[in-house]
Amino acid sequence: MMTQITQRSIAMGGEVFPDRRSEQRRRVFKGAVLRFDGGYASRECVVRSLSDHGARLSFGDALDIPPRFDMRLSDEAAFRPVEMRWRRGGEVGVRLV
Repeated sequence: MMTQITQRSIAMGGEVFPDRRSEQRRRVFKGAVLRFDGGYASRECVVRSLSDHGARLSFGDALDIPPRFDMRLSDEAAFRPVEMRWRRGGEVGVRLV
């Protein structure tokens, strides 16, 4: 069962502010494969949260992840195009195109 991520977030100083996402995400722990450079390069990652139109991916190091790539979740057969929306340390937020 997937757990819904809270509707509100808490800042470092304890201030509570509303979540800015346009749709709810579900916490998941799934493997995924990224394919880029015309299919000649690939990387594995862990999907930490997922919605119908986006995901948060976790890597050891996300510096070499390009702005656009194809992603296949471990429980799916097909790759789908994604676009990076943000990058922080070892995490990347993507939009499913």
